[in-house]
Amino acid sequence: MFEDSAEIAEARALARSFLADVQAIHGFPVSGRAMGTVQLVVSELVTNARKYAPGPCVLTLDIHDGAVFVSVWDSGTTLPVILPPDPSRVGQHGLEIVMAVCQSLGMRRKPVGKQITAVIALADDPGGDVLGMRM
Repeated sequence: MFEDSAEIAEARALARSFLADVQAIHGFPVSGRAMGTVQLVVSELVTNARKYAPGPCVLTLDIHDGAVFVSVWDSGTTLPVILPPDPSRVGQHGLEIVMAVCQSLGMRRKPVGKQITAVIALADDPGGDVLGMRM
């Protein structure tokens, strides 16, 4: 649980530690790109939860099919709106950034609150680009 904005750095550290364990203990490859991208996504999603939702939020990290699933639950019931790109807008670019660097982004209401989940590939494909959403 992350109860104030000072703990966003703790969320990023948790993600780093999780991915280090995934690689060292479980032997899954974790690229430098994946390490940085997961930390960025964690930071953006936890920041949004703390900024826009009342009460606590919960960060969950899971590995499935060569990707890390970053999920943030919060008690807010309103699903976020992803604004169209606007270089003149100051702020509110977090979800644009997340969408640009993850393979998929899902949002769903829960019985209490909502959950946002981003999926990031752990390893770089030597034959192709893994950045961004697959269209």
